[in-house]
Amino acid sequence: MAHLLGGENLTVSFATRTILDGVTLGLEDGDRIGMVGRNGDGKSTLMRLLALRSTPDSGRVTKRGDVNIGYLDQSDVLDGDLTVGGAIVGDQADHEWAANPKIREIMGGLVADVDWHANVHALSGGQKRRVALAKLLIEDHDVIMLDEPTNHLDVEGVAWLSRHLKTRWRANQGAFLVVTHDRWFLDEVCNRTWEVHDATVDPFDGGYAAYVLARAERDRMASVVESKRQQLVKKELAWLRRGAPARTSKPKFRIEAANELIADVPDPRDSVALSKMATARLGKDVLDLEGVSLDFKGGDSAGRKLFDNVTLRLAPGQRLGLVGVNGAGKSTLLRLLNGEIAPTSGKVKRGKTVVTAVLSQDVKELDDVSDLRVIEVIEREKRSFSVAGREVTAGQLVEQLGFTKEKQWTPVTDLSGGERRRLQLLRLLVGEPNVLMLDEPTNDLDTDTLAAVEDVLDGWPGTLVVVSHDRYLLERVTDSQMALLGDGKLRGLPGGVDQYLELREAALASGVVTGGASSGSTRPTEASRPGAVVSGPSEAEKREARKDLNRIDRQLGKIAQQEEKLHVQMAAKSQSGDFDALGELNAKLQELLEEKEGLELEWLEAAEILGE
Repeated sequence: MAHLLGGENLTVSFATRTILDGVTLGLEDGDRIGMVGRNGDGKSTLMRLLALRSTPDSGRVTKRGDVNIGYLDQSDVLDGDLTVGGAIVGDQADHEWAANPKIREIMGGLVADVDWHANVHALSGGQKRRVALAKLLIEDHDVIMLDEPTNHLDVEGVAWLSRHLKTRWRANQGAFLVVTHDRWFLDEVCNRTWEVHDATVDPFDGGYAAYVLARAERDRMASVVESKRQQLVKKELAWLRRGAPARTSKPKFRIEAANELIADVPDPRDSVALSKMATARLGKDVLDLEGVSLDFKGGDSAGRKLFDNVTLRLAPGQRLGLVGVNGAGKSTLLRLLNGEIAPTSGKVKRGKTVVTAVLSQDVKELDDVSDLRVIEVIEREKRSFSVAGREVTAGQLVEQLGFTKEKQWTPVTDLSGGERRRLQLLRLLVGEPNVLMLDEPTNDLDTDTLAAVEDVLDGWPGTLVVVSHDRYLLERVTDSQMALLGDGKLRGLPGGVDQYLELREAALASGVVTGGASSGSTRPTEASRPGAVVSGPSEAEKREARKDLNRIDRQLGKIAQQEEKLHVQMAAKSQSGDFDALGELNAKLQELLEEKEGLELEWLEAAEILGE
């Protein structure tokens, strides 16, 4: 594969803290790389360096002369005075860009419901994000770098973007680097993962699930004493293996290794025990919507019926996920359940013992305690708490969600967006509600923090309602999902988020487009729909692929045995000081690893034919 660009000995320091220390890495044709790590550890800094948007304190970034780099910043960088059309295609006439099927497909996937003649400054955050993405994607780039591209995108938008990136180039052409907290997206589009931590970068093969497995194996083999993080990784790995076995996309012998690693890990939560505890705290009646309708007045949605004869009954201990297009009424439904607004017609019934808590999107509730420090905010509520049946102090609970002992004394005014969201969630939990409603809880949170939040929620006994575009989180912490499709109805999704996407595609294909406010778009576009039905592999191809899988599994098993023997021999030669022999053994090991990598690629190709 051809080298595209790379960084050599990159070092960056801010004040007294070193963000990157002598980092060397590169991108080659065919690389689909996801970057993970805690907020503030340098992911965006590294991406800006590689995109030649900033310079390191020392080291250098080089790129092949003809390589074209496209870059999507976290912040809005579009000219607010331009129209949507002007921001995306510039001065091109409609017939010029509309003649290009690639551009039509991007327009249809991202900005079909955005007014083509509206000024950019009048758009919502989500619409601005989609316009910026469309502007980037219609251009021809050898390398695309995306910093939090899924922010403000709904489930449908994230699914479209993943399909586009997977089909944008041929397998060994082009490259992209993405920073995102959306773990489903990382699993769907990436073949490599970079973990940025402690001023260095560790590379891993595969998407997020494979990275979790590799990280657990690395920590175990190195005997790293990191019990809290290890348990979270193993717990998440257990869910990945049990709930969605195909996610790891690894050969059979690796799947067996993963199963052995998590053999002693219990299920993420004991649903029966939690249900009993929730019933004891709540009784039989929680929150019910009976025949509720709500007319939305004002703004772009004047006169629209947001809900039409909706009935919803929440049970004690129920864990419900809500999905839907932007503007369909998900946040409004939470406000109805919380009693903040009254329906136009119908009833909202509330159990006598119900105590609700809502995590809002903007967490403005923390403004009232902005003069306090993190630990003081929690201790103000209570000094000790019961979590998953054990007593913990305020300091321990705060530390569980990523606030180190030093960070616990940070003033609330100095916290980042993700830290404010974590603190407000903790503040709600220590108030001991029995109905918890979370509105986009994953905003601004890194993957490690999300795993910690999920761990806390696993042991929380109560009724949980989650509104999120993060399908990984929804599948992880909720047991059932429902959809608001924008037609005023609430539909159950026994097939989960996949069923929701199928419903949306069917609605779009039939011309019945439901959603928020009407777009008013007058641009002439006939976007080709992504995800069109194509013919699958024949039965003969599947039989051949099955034979290949069995053959490769046998070969990989033999290689694993040879690899183990070489490691034993190398350890012996190292102790005896025979470095010449050690060099020969290392050369054999490298040859073996290259053969192994080639077989794994063959395995993945065969597995793709079989749909495994």
